[in-house]
Amino acid sequence: MKSILPYFSSTDAPCGSSLPARHEVHPRDTWDLTPLFSSEEAWKSEFQKFAATYPAITQFQGKIGTSQKKLLELLEFQKKLHQSLERLSHYCGLRLSEDSSNNSSLEREGRLQSVTTDLETATSFIAPEIQAIEEKKFSDFLADPILKEWMIPLERLRRLRAHTLSDREERLMALSGPSIAGHQETFSQLTNVDMNFGVLQDEHGKDVVLTQSSFSSLLQKRDRKIRAEAFTQFYKEFSEHRYTLASTLASSVKGDVFHARARSYPSALEAALFEDDVPISVYDNLIKAVRERREPLFHYYELRRRILELSDLHVYDTYVPLVAAVQSHISFDEAIEKVLSSLQPLGSEYVTTLTSGLQGERWCDRYENKGKQSGAFSCGGYEGPPYILMNYKADVFSDIYTLTHEAGHSMHTWYARNTQHFQNYNYPIFLAEVASTFNEVLLTEHLLAITQEPMMRAYILNRQIDDLRGTLFRQTMFAEFEKIIHAAEEAGEALTLDFFKKTYRILLEDYFGPEVNIDEALELECFRIPHFYNSFYVYQYATGIAAAITLANQVLQTGDCSRYLSFLKSGNSQFPMETLLRAGVDMKSPDPVSITLDLFERRIKEMEELLPVIKKQK
Repeated sequence: MKSILPYFSSTDAPCGSSLPARHEVHPRDTWDLTPLFSSEEAWKSEFQKFAATYPAITQFQGKIGTSQKKLLELLEFQKKLHQSLERLSHYCGLRLSEDSSNNSSLEREGRLQSVTTDLETATSFIAPEIQAIEEKKFSDFLADPILKEWMIPLERLRRLRAHTLSDREERLMALSGPSIAGHQETFSQLTNVDMNFGVLQDEHGKDVVLTQSSFSSLLQKRDRKIRAEAFTQFYKEFSEHRYTLASTLASSVKGDVFHARARSYPSALEAALFEDDVPISVYDNLIKAVRERREPLFHYYELRRRILELSDLHVYDTYVPLVAAVQSHISFDEAIEKVLSSLQPLGSEYVTTLTSGLQGERWCDRYENKGKQSGAFSCGGYEGPPYILMNYKADVFSDIYTLTHEAGHSMHTWYARNTQHFQNYNYPIFLAEVASTFNEVLLTEHLLAITQEPMMRAYILNRQIDDLRGTLFRQTMFAEFEKIIHAAEEAGEALTLDFFKKTYRILLEDYFGPEVNIDEALELECFRIPHFYNSFYVYQYATGIAAAITLANQVLQTGDCSRYLSFLKSGNSQFPMETLLRAGVDMKSPDPVSITLDLFERRIKEMEELLPVIKKQK
């Protein structure tokens, strides 16, 4: 669409009150969705075809176990449905993220959600019927060459046999899903819509509306008074809704325990880990290993107090950068060059493909516009490019890290889908954060190698230290909290407001140590973490960063990226623990976590060496 106003070029990204409407953004700064659908009419046509086709899957009901041929027919029919649904969903979500106020996009989203629920209900008979096939007959089926391409997903499904219910029970589970998961919508509406955090003044005396998003940025202000006021005001609103939030979190935990018990798992934790075949020992060993190496973290907090020249340290003092934001103006194209330079150790195919995607094929939607979703993400499927949403700002140095992070996800998808069949390409969450964090590690090593200016080096070191602190230590604390509260529900304890607060406070004291003051209001933090309403997810951030750092060390030390590229290509063709083991990372051992903790400790020492320079700049 032709722009009415002058477009914003790649070197002059929009900001502040000058945000353009979506149609005013030059096409070269947006992603190209035509590989998914050439037009909205094409999407509608595919949607109508899908809606008319999926009910036919019921023709297989009661017949799946009659022969290998019939089973194959079902699997291929279902695959075509899922491929179509993936394309429909990705286009729908990407268009909505461009402008969340667009009525056409909102309507598409609503129609797709409705038909997706109908599909889940219509296909609820499939798993029980496959599980019901007698053992010898099922073995004979797998031995037939016509099912060779389906052996992996069939064997994975068969693992779930002891936890699969009857046809009628599975249908009830599918129908009850939205109701039991209602706590997620309640949490979202309460925290994003109903809560009003008020207004406070920034360092320039300007009013700032306090929101979930602005809260994070206010905690990074150099003025401690602003940090403290933001903290107090923010949690005052949470305190006003503390009983509702406690009830919502309790409902989430009860739903997890219900599902585990309904499917005969020993615990909610084991139910969450079973699908990826992750031993509970991995979860427990992560907590044990991090707890045993907390002293460097406590030392870092003391170093932070000294650098900030504070008499005491509160948690709201732990987010402000120790080095004031470096002054930089790096265009998006320059950011691409920095990212590509850092990724040279991964070889020509990786770098050439990513170069083409970012510079020629328009994988990336670059800048902010009115109504565009905040933050960043990667969204890739079996068809179409692995798209990246950015809200890039040339004067925000950390946005370079965001770009390489999302590029890591996109290249993971690109390699997996170009190597695996559709049914085996979509890698699990356990592996997803490895590829993205790996890229960040390479970027840090590259920047440190080419940067001599002390303050910039201190900034880069500070960034990695805080990333490690936030991902390894903090997410492990979250993982321990989730384990405790689910175990309490399973033991018949009451999940009350006081229980949540007391449990969380003990963990805060354990993970922040004796030198950090824990304000009473921080006990309410456990109610504002979205992942707590999607249980046993956060530990994967901690294991992911440990695996990524271990893999990056291997590539940088040996110069051989072949095992890492094989990891990217594996998709979901193996269980994640096996995938990592073949790449050279044994997550059952303490080594990956120890390697990561060693890096954390080493970076703190490097930061201390720059302390005189930092203080002089202050």
